[in-house]
Amino acid sequence: MKIIRCKNYEEASKVAGEIISASIKTKPDIVLGLATGSSPIGTYKNLIQDYENNNISFKNVKTYNLDEYVGLDRQSPQSYYYFMNENLFDHIDINKENVHIPYAQANALEESCKKYSEALEKAVVDIQLLGIGANGHIGFNEPKTPFEQKTFIVNLTEKTREDNKRFFSSIDEVPTKAITMGIAEIMKAKKIILIATGKGKAEAVKRLLSKEITTDFPASALHLHQDVVVITDEEAMSLVNS
Repeated sequence: MKIIRCKNYEEASKVAGEIISASIKTKPDIVLGLATGSSPIGTYKNLIQDYENNNISFKNVKTYNLDEYVGLDRQSPQSYYYFMNENLFDHIDINKENVHIPYAQANALEESCKKYSEALEKAVVDIQLLGIGANGHIGFNEPKTPFEQKTFIVNLTEKTREDNKRFFSSIDEVPTKAITMGIAEIMKAKKIILIATGKGKAEAVKRLLSKEITTDFPASALHLHQDVVVITDEEAMSLVNS
């Protein structure tokens, strides 16, 4: 596990963007695993800027997103489908047929998981972008999720719903379930980039860097991967070695 310590979120986002941009230049048909939430927004802004400057093209890039809420219409501003279009896809030249975002229909949850898992089985993700939850969740793999888990429907913990309520009008609007890529599928990626910045991620970063591997802290599975880059900042590292 390689740690890149940056000054702040902006610098961390720039570093992550540079790694991905360089990889796109090297392999124009790269397969990217993408994340949502506040952590990757800066990275996406940097990728958009590189595209607008004619440094990279997404025409042959394929993407697979980590997760999506269950019960939200795709056109809802809180859906991850909407998020990805708003923060990346609508601003680049990606072929929308190459975009894959999980979607679980309420009357076909098991079938939806199977379909996405089969798609991931065929894909070889070159770079998987991740954030990390306060409880160590990656994607929506909450504590106690087996490391061999594949795409499934997860019951979101109250902590995760509380963390995400800032994107909704109230906690009552935050969905209680989500479809998520499983830990086993995340670990299949050739390279993993995890962005963790800000004081709110300090406890999670401290625990991640303790190197204890346990399902109580899902992100600890990353220690079993051969190529992981953790991009963090001074605030997120404030509790390390303290």
